[in-house]
Amino acid sequence: MATVLFFLVFLPEHDNNKQENGDCQVPDESRDNREIIDNNKAQSLTGDDIDELQRQGAKGDEIVEALIANSATFEKKTLFSQEKYRLKKQKKYAPTVLLRRPIACSICEAYFKKYPDRIRFLRVDALSLLLSMANDSANSDVLVVDMVGGLLTGSVAERLGGTGYVCNTYLGDTPYSMDIVRIFNFSDEICKRIVRCPLSDFSLTQNGTSEQNYEQADPCNMELNEEISSAVSAEETSPSSHQEDSGLLPESTVSPGSKIGKAPKAGEQASQEVIKTWKENGFSSVILAASDLDPWNLVKDILPLLSYSAPFAIYHQYLQVLPSRSHPCMQMNAFGGILSGIKICSS
Repeated sequence: MATVLFFLVFLPEHDNNKQENGDCQVPDESRDNREIIDNNKAQSLTGDDIDELQRQGAKGDEIVEALIANSATFEKKTLFSQEKYRLKKQKKYAPTVLLRRPIACSICEAYFKKYPDRIRFLRVDALSLLLSMANDSANSDVLVVDMVGGLLTGSVAERLGGTGYVCNTYLGDTPYSMDIVRIFNFSDEICKRIVRCPLSDFSLTQNGTSEQNYEQADPCNMELNEEISSAVSAEETSPSSHQEDSGLLPESTVSPGSKIGKAPKAGEQASQEVIKTWKENGFSSVILAASDLDPWNLVKDILPLLSYSAPFAIYHQYLQVLPSRSHPCMQMNAFGGILSGIKICSS
């Protein structure tokens, strides 16, 4: 028995009224730019006319429409060229500003593009790798040696979100600069969690140990370190006219009465109770970003402060891996290297 299959095909109804009313307009694709000559004579509106419109209070969109109306070749352009012309003029006369909350990623990218030497050429992917290898999370106590302007300290505090502590330790009597921390616009609760403490307060270094024992012999680093030390010294020992920044000084140099009624600032001296807790329990993680110091001598004094099974991450601008161990791209920006590990009990 033969089987017959029937297929029903529904065709759209052809409405002649729409075409008569002009509702369905087919775009004119016959236009092109072959007859347009770029001789700077198509625009009849001069620069003085535009300045006069701006003085009269004309908005950016009004100036763009005036430029389009006075262009002799705008109607001859294709739809794509017209939109391109409009966007170009809007970008110049009617710019749009988008305000975004500062985060570690945007701050690192901005400094890497404009002032890479201030953050020791630390790229945003290297910063992300440091935070990931250090396993920074909520309620962690992180010890950092930050010689990248405070970028590392602010990034760790951003991850903690107002929990735990970020202890910025330093060698000698002069703390390292933390100017970038202010750009994060942290709340008072997060600023309370950012403290400073010299390495000598942990009583793990031998008597007579100074910052000179950690310095490298590279003359370029020595000159750069002198500039940073002088800049930080001028900032920390500023006269009374700059007492609004006194929250960045150690607690011993700030009178108790000057803190009354003021919001907490990042970088205050850590209390003795918190330091005692860190001595007994150790830190949850350690991150070092000190390209001006010898990392090996610094690590030998920092690692005893780390608790067992806790990670550490070290960034150094001149850290190199063994030959034939990596394959960097030919046009990538160099940033040094990262060394990470976990402290274990040898017994």
